Amino acid sequence: MRAKPAAERLSLLLGLMVLMLATLPRYVAGGHDNRLTLILIALAVVAVVALTHWRMLEGSERARLPLLLKRLLVSLVVGTALMGGWHALFTAWISWQLLIAHGATLGLLLHALWLWWRPLGVGQ
Repeated sequence: MRAKPAAERLSLLLGLMVLMLATLPRYVAGGHDNRLTLILIALAVVAVVALTHWRMLEGSERARLPLLLKRLLVSLVVGTALMGGWHALFTAWISWQLLIAHGATLGLLLHALWLWWRPLGVGQ
């Protein structure tokens, strides 16, 4: 029996795409062309999977997606703010490229934990 596609999975895929986009400036600034190429290929693959997932979603799941994307945005902003505070208190200043990459990583992790801890019900 196949599991039905869920809006939570799509929000995590979109968050992963944001994370990959957030790492691009870091690789461009560092001159890491091979890593940049690999992350772009992975981004394209995740985009195809996300588009396929979107097409498989039922109407009720698509209706839940805007609230999940708001949660994702809040998580990304909080993750970036927390990483900014962490680096301000405990490390020497790092580049903005590294800050947004770390912030997006923490934000996606917070979003995944938020989904696990407080799942979004259909009626919410």
